[in-house]
Amino acid sequence: MIRKFLKTLIWLLPVFFLLPGSVRADSVSPDELVKGVTEEVLSILRQDKGIQSGNKQRAMALIEKKVAPHFDFSRMTSLAVGRAWQQADAKQREALTAEFHTLLVRTYANSLTAYRDQTVSFKPSKQTGDEVLVRSQINKPGNQPISLDYSLSKSGNDWKVFDVAIANISLVTNYRGSFASEVEKGGIDGLLKTLQEKNRKGVTDQPPAS
Repeated sequence: MIRKFLKTLIWLLPVFFLLPGSVRADSVSPDELVKGVTEEVLSILRQDKGIQSGNKQRAMALIEKKVAPHFDFSRMTSLAVGRAWQQADAKQREALTAEFHTLLVRTYANSLTAYRDQTVSFKPSKQTGDEVLVRSQINKPGNQPISLDYSLSKSGNDWKVFDVAIANISLVTNYRGSFASEVEKGGIDGLLKTLQEKNRKGVTDQPPAS
């Protein structure tokens, strides 16, 4: 059951960052941002019958509008690509970031409908330099709690998420192996082509931690 829950949960990460319009990311600390948004989002999901009934387009639109602005997709992509990122020119980096963004949004939206009765509790955050680790715990009846930690850094006046770890498993790090394999086979263009093909076909990835 824990394994099944983890596979579902890893694609529910962005729902905890659906920032309501009344909250400004630059007016609160990372802890306050995550806690406040979490409470708001859980309330939204419990009432949104469209997402609960499996409306993927509604879920994607919701993610693009409310989630995507609070994630640093460029940094996430560079972390996932790893050393090969240095091989990419500016145009390739831009294209990789756009395709990775699209892939994650589609995959996340495909799993938003799985939300049911999870609750969230928080632990003290940790700050290292200009980065903050906001630590939380996901609770589901009948299952052991699972840690869910957000890594944020300042981007201009805003705090943005550049990685998420579930049960100490990094989301971006888990992509690194498959991305490295694609680069080894076909270089940066080979990886880009693979991502473009997945997005063209509407493919959604399985959770990296599965």
